[in-house]
Amino acid sequence: MVELLRTNDLVLISWLRSILAGEDIEVLVLDNHTSVLEGSTLAIPRRVMVVEDDLTRARKVYDAAKEELDIVPDVIINDFMPR
Repeated sequence: MVELLRTNDLVLISWLRSILAGEDIEVLVLDNHTSVLEGSTLAIPRRVMVVEDDLTRARKVYDAAKEELDIVPDVIINDFMPR
């Protein structure tokens, strides 16, 4: 598994899981329990992981969907996508 995205935005994670599921791309979200334990400071982002073979396709799907919906990350989102 490789990291596709880091964020504290639960709505973004849910949306991303949904669009990737529609493309038959398996998603695993790491750091859920740690993020919950740290409280409302949002210091520990969750990591959205995909199978390495699906990474390129997942990035394309995510980028196209962001562009189509004109999603602009807010202060809470750390839109980190290692290339």
